[in-house]
Amino acid sequence: MYQAHFGLSEMPFGITPDTSFFFTSPHSQQALNTLLVAARSGEGFIKITGEVGTGKTLLCRKFMASLGAGFVTAYIPNPYLEPRTLMLALADELELPLQRDVDQHQLLKSLTLRLMELAREDKQVVLCLDEAQAIPLESLEALRLLTNLETEKRKLLQIVLFGQPELNQHLQANSIRQLAQRITFHYHLGPLTRDDMEYYLAHRLRVAGYTGSRLFSRGAISSLFKASGGIPRLINIMANKALMVCYGEGKQQVSKRHVGLAASDTVSSDRRWLWWLAGLVVAAATGGLTWALMK
Repeated sequence: MYQAHFGLSEMPFGITPDTSFFFTSPHSQQALNTLLVAARSGEGFIKITGEVGTGKTLLCRKFMASLGAGFVTAYIPNPYLEPRTLMLALADELELPLQRDVDQHQLLKSLTLRLMELAREDKQVVLCLDEAQAIPLESLEALRLLTNLETEKRKLLQIVLFGQPELNQHLQANSIRQLAQRITFHYHLGPLTRDDMEYYLAHRLRVAGYTGSRLFSRGAISSLFKASGGIPRLINIMANKALMVCYGEGKQQVSKRHVGLAASDTVSSDRRWLWWLAGLVVAAATGGLTWALMK
C-alpha cells in the first residue's frame, strides 16, 4: 500500500511473527539467552511469561530457529487439549507414524521409543507450547510424566511453556506442584522502554528496506510510546496506521498528529475513522492529494 511512497521493500509493522524482524532489546535478548542456556543444559521445564502482545510467539520462533542441528523441535501453538490429544500432537510433530485407533498404552510406548531413538542419535528434543496458560491441568501432568524419561546424562524431552501471567497462577494448583518445582529457568517479558521503542522502530524500518532520514518525528515517537505503553503489538498496529495516514496526506514524515489519529482508532470502537483513512489512501493512490478530507 504505502511501501513505494516511503521506499520500503515490505510492510515493516505487521503483527505476524517474523523472525527476520526480531529485535534484540535487553528484555528479548536476555529471554533468548535464558532459553538457549537452559536448552543446552538439558533441563526439563522452562517458562517464559509476558503480557499480551509482548512478543512471546516471536521469541519462541526465534528460539527454535537459533537451536543447532543437535536439536529436534516440536511446536504446539494451541495446547488447549486433553492429555491424549496433546500426546498425539507431540507424536505428529516428531513424525511418529501411528495407527488411527492406537490405545493410550501403545501411544506412550511409541513416544518413549521415538524419544530414545532420537537420544541415540545425540538429538535433544524440545517441545514448545504457546499460550500455555490454556493447558488443562491433567495435560500438564501428562507432560510432567513424559519428562521423567531420561538417560544417565539428560532428559529425553525438554518443555518450554510460553504463556500470559495467568500461567503462574495455573501452576500454583496443588495437583501439579511437582511440575512447578521442576521449572528451573524462567523469564518474564516486559514492555519496551521509550529508548528501546525508538530503536525498535528504526530496526523494523531498516529490515523493511527503509534508507531515508528520520521517518517518525520525535513528537510522534513520544506519542506512540504513551499510547502503546511499550507493548510491541500495539506499537506495530499504531505505527502501521500512522504510516497509512501519513501516506494518505502525501507527507514524508509521521507526525504526532498522525500517531494520535492512529491511537484514537486503535482504542476506540468508532469505525468512521476507517472511512476517512480509506478516502486518504485512495486519494494518494490516484494522485488526488488535493481531495478534501472527509469529516
